[in-house]
Amino acid sequence: MTKPLNVAMIGYGFMGKAHSNAYRKVAQFFPELEYRPTLKCLCARNEEKARPFAETWGYESIESDWRRLIERDDIDLIDIGSPNDTHKDIAIAAAEAGKWVVCEKPIAMSSEEAEAMTLAVEKAGVPNMVWFNYRRVPAISLAKQLVDEERIGRPFHYRATYLQDWTIAEDVPQGGQTLWRLDVNVAGSGVTGDLLAHSIDTAMWLNGPIVKVTADTETFIKERVHQETGKKQPVGIDDACMFLARFSNGSMGTFESTRYARGRKNYNTFELNGADGSVHFDLEDPQYLDFFEHTQKQSGKKVEDHLTGWRRIHVTNFEHPYMDKWWVPGCTVGYEHTFIHALADFLQGVTSGTGTQPDFRNAWQTQKVCDKVLESAKTGKWVETGVEM
Repeated sequence: MTKPLNVAMIGYGFMGKAHSNAYRKVAQFFPELEYRPTLKCLCARNEEKARPFAETWGYESIESDWRRLIERDDIDLIDIGSPNDTHKDIAIAAAEAGKWVVCEKPIAMSSEEAEAMTLAVEKAGVPNMVWFNYRRVPAISLAKQLVDEERIGRPFHYRATYLQDWTIAEDVPQGGQTLWRLDVNVAGSGVTGDLLAHSIDTAMWLNGPIVKVTADTETFIKERVHQETGKKQPVGIDDACMFLARFSNGSMGTFESTRYARGRKNYNTFELNGADGSVHFDLEDPQYLDFFEHTQKQSGKKVEDHLTGWRRIHVTNFEHPYMDKWWVPGCTVGYEHTFIHALADFLQGVTSGTGTQPDFRNAWQTQKVCDKVLESAKTGKWVETGVEM
């Protein structure tokens, strides 16, 4: 017997659309799930602008105040898709009201906020998750499977890049409803929290805790007009960030992110090199995982012949992560499917009682690294992250 799950979505931007699609589709492609989401309420400050979105996606009602939303008895789950500076207050209030809580990344403006949110959901005992959806790209999940199967062996190097180009122009404003990611008072940071949080989460999922970092950042355009005031004011976010990392397993890491890489729209890559093999992934070609096998898992023998080389795996077969839920082999899935996968895992974790990752405590660890990256960029020194081992 299935159970209804009444969902309230806070925010109706890009992430609101991605999450709403997941709630709409998850039961069709994961019919074994016990819970069936219902789009009960959309919450946004501007009810007039939110109404077309609510009608398009089939939300039954609209609220303009998230506090009233949390007080409602007909809401089971609060999904926080609003700007970063709102996450803490909403999450804590929702947890104290006994609601399930899922939240967009980065989890908070700082690790102190993330800690408070984590302690609140754990004290309340409510299911919780943070939408680091890239873990649910089938090829990235396959990379995790290869690591867990010890096909990479002892890790030596991890390198990640996350490049975009949408803020290069000097006349791009900051702040307001559409460009809050460029306003430090709302976003908390620039590419570090917005892009590198994804890279850090993936890296620690695949390769373990990052224990210390040294970083440098740059803000290329120092002043921008604020959309709400119309006045030019200093830009407080980082346009670019590079950092070196050491993992708890002894391996080394390099991370680079910028919004000033002309021609790069959402170029998110990683490569992990180990004693027995390597994996490489590129989000702009997401149906493939590149794998180099140096030592065969079954025999323990080194692969040394005229066919040694990188193997490109088309991750669409039924034995690949999540792919038995979709089409026939050879037919790819896309960005929107990663949110459906994340939601399915979350709902299954609630049913089984095992929970799912990344939860708030896990995302708090990623926030610690982000904070220490920014701290190191200011001091020019190596900084220990304090990530839980």
